[in-house]
Amino acid sequence: MDLAELIGLRPVPCGGLLVALTRRCPMSCAHCSTASSMTASEEPDQRQLLRFIDSFGVEDRPEVVMLTGGEPLLLPELAARVAGLAQAKGSRVALLSGMFFARGGRVPDRIMRTITAMDHFSASLDVHHEREVPRADVLRALRAVLDAGIPASIHLTGTGTGTGTGTGTGEGPGPDTGADSGDPYLADVVADVRRAFGARMPMLVNEVRPLGRAAGLVRPTPPGPDDDVAAPCALAAWPVVAFDGTVAACCNQWTVDRRPVPPHLRLGHIAEDDWPTVRERSLGSPVLRMLRAVGPRRLHARYETAPAPAGYCRSCHALGDRPSVLEGAARDAGGRVGELLDRLTTAQQRAAGPAALVRRMGCARYAHLVEPPPGEEPVPTNEPRLTQASPTAEARSSR
Repeated sequence: MDLAELIGLRPVPCGGLLVALTRRCPMSCAHCSTASSMTASEEPDQRQLLRFIDSFGVEDRPEVVMLTGGEPLLLPELAARVAGLAQAKGSRVALLSGMFFARGGRVPDRIMRTITAMDHFSASLDVHHEREVPRADVLRALRAVLDAGIPASIHLTGTGTGTGTGTGTGEGPGPDTGADSGDPYLADVVADVRRAFGARMPMLVNEVRPLGRAAGLVRPTPPGPDDDVAAPCALAAWPVVAFDGTVAACCNQWTVDRRPVPPHLRLGHIAEDDWPTVRERSLGSPVLRMLRAVGPRRLHARYETAPAPAGYCRSCHALGDRPSVLEGAARDAGGRVGELLDRLTTAQQRAAGPAALVRRMGCARYAHLVEPPPGEEPVPTNEPRLTQASPTAEARSSR
């Protein structure tokens, strides 16, 4: 499974399931959106999680299960068990790691056994990760993953210190020409990865968001798209198993961590609900259908006279306190009309392709890197020449 296929499934309601295996992480990145550390103890009950994954049906299972954290490879045996159960029902499994194990460029056998149980492996890379694991070591470890026959990708995050205009929403869909669009660090890493791997290593490039430990690192989130413009929310498509076992409808970290979860964004809990129940709630919710079709700010403008709170995601969280909006969504997106709306919205976004989705949700300048250029040949697998991060980027990251 390659990165473009994975991203292409992102707008599909219940086409995927995100699972946060643990909040623990051995790294201490200053921009961590989950505020992870080795002292964090939150993680879903393992027996409940395995039972939930085993409740997939062959006909209703998600196409992909994405294992995240924290650092999911702190629990390699659990990650492999989850993968085995999901794959037995027909799902494919991807895992995102911070690469704590890659110092020296070698992948420990215990970790490699888990990685090779996956259908896709992604490495997180940015200035903060490079302080703890050198870039060259990460790229050598990724070479070993590719040589083992596992498709791989890099999730790359900028420094937030580029030359863009900062008009991206930061927390939801919208044209993103924010600070990272002109970031020298991103340009340097992208060139390095291209020299090392050519078309064999796609990249998903994101910007630093003001969440978790990054709340004070970057400027506050701009207001978001105009209220009169439909801005579909793909983040409301895949359910998320949070660190405490709660299942949320949205993967925005503010939603995942907020307690209580806003009622319209809470799909259940793995201690009480199985996958078919969670799936039915997600697919059948009129307000989630409308969020996936037009976004929260358009919902406010359509059904509510009071102004929406500033911010794309904040306006979504406020929907639970706006009965007129919930009633309007139930009236217009209930039943078969709502099902058709969901299907049409999904079809439109999938037809636009994975790069178009990243252009809205991530760093627009590098959106094309999620899929290889047409006709580009992979480079030979001999050891690549690796450069270091630019002095300018290194100097900025040390402040």
